[in-house]
Amino acid sequence: MTAETLMAEFERGTLFFEAQDYIGASKILAEVVRRAPDNLAARLLLARAYYHSAQLGRAEAELRRVLERDPAESYACLLLGRTLQRRNRPQEALPYLRLHAAMTG
Repeated sequence: MTAETLMAEFERGTLFFEAQDYIGASKILAEVVRRAPDNLAARLLLARAYYHSAQLGRAEAELRRVLERDPAESYACLLLGRTLQRRNRPQEALPYLRLHAAMTG
């Protein structure tokens, strides 16, 4: 896949996400992330699509990868905290939610 094709697929995944077709978006974005693993924007949107389609284990894994590469990504902290809450792990969620609050005021 060329860079232009990857960008087009990312944009297509974004359209599916905006149309609230989170499963469709996750399928498209998973391929983008597979081909461009360092693309944090695609990885974060993939995590969001997983979260909204209740694929919480996958969302957690993607969010942890985002935070490994960019620990200051405040939205990833928030979404990881909320994902952990939805997975009934509130104690694990708390540090991420606090970190998000500290970063965003």
